[in-house]
Amino acid sequence: MTRHRWQSAVLVVPAIAAGLLVTSCAKQPAMTTATSAPAPANTTGGATPAPARNDAGSVKRVATSPSTTGGNSARPSLADFTAQPALEDVHFDFDKYEIRPGDAKILDADARWLKDHASDRVLIEGHADERGTNEYNVALGERRAKATMTYLVGQGIRAERMTMISYGAERPLCNEHHESCWARNRRTHLMVKAG
Repeated sequence: MTRHRWQSAVLVVPAIAAGLLVTSCAKQPAMTTATSAPAPANTTGGATPAPARNDAGSVKRVATSPSTTGGNSARPSLADFTAQPALEDVHFDFDKYEIRPGDAKILDADARWLKDHASDRVLIEGHADERGTNEYNVALGERRAKATMTYLVGQGIRAERMTMISYGAERPLCNEHHESCWARNRRTHLMVKAG
């Protein structure tokens, strides 16, 4: 090999390796701020679940996205929102964020209630089951919250009334390790703040 070809190969091989490394890295979730999420208002009278822990035993952090407040720059305090029994959770298939036909009917009823209470603010919580990394589950919870918000906007609920947060797998309804339990945890949950 001539000296010129050898010098070109020395420069090209590291450049190709660097390009492969950059393109093969996993994309980061679209979250903008990592914070510890406040405990939800406990309206059922039961105990508030303990914070989820990762395999190393440390408390996992929840990412929130202030940019998803529906265009309203004044983000309300999460502690101001409470559960409303008339608003039902929407559930999702494993690793999905599409609204299923049966859950669309639930959101239709939720939208009717929200129209009747037009001054109330809405918090859409996105949740995932325990499978997957914390980062992946938080991103999936956010996509579920966005899908729910998009559906509600399509039903005439103003985006400015809504705020979204993803808890990922941090706040499970069920702590057992089987499909029927995981299915309960894959959800969006609506909370309201009286306007």
